[in-house]
Amino acid sequence: MVAYYRPQGAQRQASIVPEDAAILFVDTQNFNCHKNGAETKALLQKSSRDMEYFFERMGVTLPNWQKLQAACAEHKVQTIFTVIESLTLDGRERSLDYKISGFCVPKGSWDAQVLEEIRPRDNDILIPKGSSSVFISTNIAYILRCLGVKQLIICGCVTDQCVEHAVRDGCDSNFLITLVTDATATYSVDRQRASERAIAGYCRKRTTQEVIDEISSAARTT
Repeated sequence: MVAYYRPQGAQRQASIVPEDAAILFVDTQNFNCHKNGAETKALLQKSSRDMEYFFERMGVTLPNWQKLQAACAEHKVQTIFTVIESLTLDGRERSLDYKISGFCVPKGSWDAQVLEEIRPRDNDILIPKGSSSVFISTNIAYILRCLGVKQLIICGCVTDQCVEHAVRDGCDSNFLITLVTDATATYSVDRQRASERAIAGYCRKRTTQEVIDEISSAARTT
């Protein structure tokens, strides 16, 4: 057999079909998104400039998370949240990387809760994770397959960490990925742009409004 290289770009750029799609909110929780979160307070002591940018960015991303949540609920797109949360109180089952990095969010703690502004609704799915990649340390791929999901919309934070892991691993798990660029946040504009460039080959990139328009348009034609 002769080797070849034939990218199928059109398939990756396929528009969202609501009945085939789910949206994943990555780590939109008190620990790292609230000003009183344990990680936030620690990072403020190290670099107030990075955190100043982060919360400026959050001023954009949080309203966009709310818009995406509302649109997906209206058009019956399954909503899934993943949060950094240990399965134990002392976090002994966390990944080695999380232990080295110092991440410990005890089971059932306030830091593990999704931000109040976008708290999960009755039929949403909440998945705790103990590593950067939700696809490595949880059964999310199995859940998505059981739901019949083929397309996964991803937003959340941090863009160049857990969000990027979800994009790469979600793609390799056979899901078509849409990254919502203005609904992700990190600690500098350079990090945001670098991450978006690095994962461009694993996903399609759309704004919040573009995603909402696609979902709404598809719903009108069914």
